[in-house]
Amino acid sequence: MSSRLPSLIAAASVAGTALFIPTAAHAEPVTQAGHTIEIPCRTAILRQPSEWFIPASAPKGLIWLQHGFARTDDHVSDLATHFAEAGYLVFTPTLPFIDLDGCTLQNLTGNREFLNNVATLLATATDPASTLGVSLSGALERSGRAPMAMPERMIFLGHSAGAEAVAYVANRIHTAHPAAWANLRGLILLDPVKSFVDNNTDASLIALDRTDLPIQAISAALSWCNNLGTGTTAMQTHLHRPFLGVRIPGSSHVDAEGSSSDAVGTAVCGTPQTAHASTLDTLAVGWADDYLSGATTAALYPDASGQVAAAPGAEVLRPF
Repeated sequence: MSSRLPSLIAAASVAGTALFIPTAAHAEPVTQAGHTIEIPCRTAILRQPSEWFIPASAPKGLIWLQHGFARTDDHVSDLATHFAEAGYLVFTPTLPFIDLDGCTLQNLTGNREFLNNVATLLATATDPASTLGVSLSGALERSGRAPMAMPERMIFLGHSAGAEAVAYVANRIHTAHPAAWANLRGLILLDPVKSFVDNNTDASLIALDRTDLPIQAISAALSWCNNLGTGTTAMQTHLHRPFLGVRIPGSSHVDAEGSSSDAVGTAVCGTPQTAHASTLDTLAVGWADDYLSGATTAALYPDASGQVAAAPGAEVLRPF
């Protein structure tokens, strides 16, 4: 069981209001030493570490969960486990932040060709012979699990610079992979940050605003780690939807990492607080469930007074 679940249950009673809490089940993350995924990168093939987090039964959908700048898949393992406990199959690759060919998570010297290949990786995932199809099959076999079909329905989550990457990839799927686009159900951006040399955020959000793809953020208090909220500001500038998410007062940029953060993350960006991490988990999994079901779980969105019951005291993000 997730170490956060007791906190989630405790947070479920706010002023007597029953909040939506995902049902937990046993989840077995596959963490194979040397487990890699191959991604074409200009003239080379990058072999990047990755993990699969596998639910106990047939998955609801596929989650691509992307870490932030100078981080790895290990740093989002707590959140990935929670999603697997809630019934999702979760893919967490490590993407480089330094590469001479520009094949990086963030856009410093041009990474769009690389991210186009990441989009192809995800768009072809349901093909058992594809890179992700073969990777999942191998992960299941190594962990002693029965074969499992790759879910068609997808949700992308990205933390920090990973949020910019998932927005770019989503837009690339929209333009280049129409069949996969029909199965992409939404984006959740976790304290998004724009690249500081060039950026893919603005153009991606402007293009995605013309679609009906749900896009919501869980942002932290302004700090230098989130570049004073540049990614959140971009959302409020370029997306014209009634509700864009929340900013949790006093929260840390690495709340999305929770207990899987490390000494570097906490020393630079602050220590994740249990209450903030629990709120983030509740919103992220709840929104994902709503993306798939088409429901609107009242506690996860602003009420008539403008408050989100699942995030008491949070600032509601709306377009400027």
